[in-house]
Amino acid sequence: MGPRRRRKPEAPRRRSPSPTPETPRPRAPLGASSLRGRRKHVWLREIRKLQKSTDLLLRKAPFSRVVREICTKFARGVDLNWQAQALLALQEAAEAFLVHLFEDAYLLSLHAGRVTLFPKDVQLARRIRGIQEGLG
Repeated sequence: MGPRRRRKPEAPRRRSPSPTPETPRPRAPLGASSLRGRRKHVWLREIRKLQKSTDLLLRKAPFSRVVREICTKFARGVDLNWQAQALLALQEAAEAFLVHLFEDAYLLSLHAGRVTLFPKDVQLARRIRGIQEGLG
């Protein structure tokens, strides 16, 4: 192996001059005081926004694909046609069921003294509901 080359020392980097009182500093946009302040309650804002809206939470195309896949399994390979309104009604019912299930499961997690939702909370919510409500 050849001799090692030494790096020549770099000149120290100069800092940019600090702004003088004559030059105004650029201001941050309103509401963006600090990084922590910006991200503080984003989840809370998102929950409030979703509770106000009535639009669907799941995308229509992936839901439609899942429904058609399940339908072909139960119809033994026969591809059935679905009306758009039927898919929409099924999606509304599925989302209402899931939202109600997650509400119950979250109440169970709060009862256990936790804030995080665990799968065991969802399982317990389904078990408490019974066969009629909890998809036995």
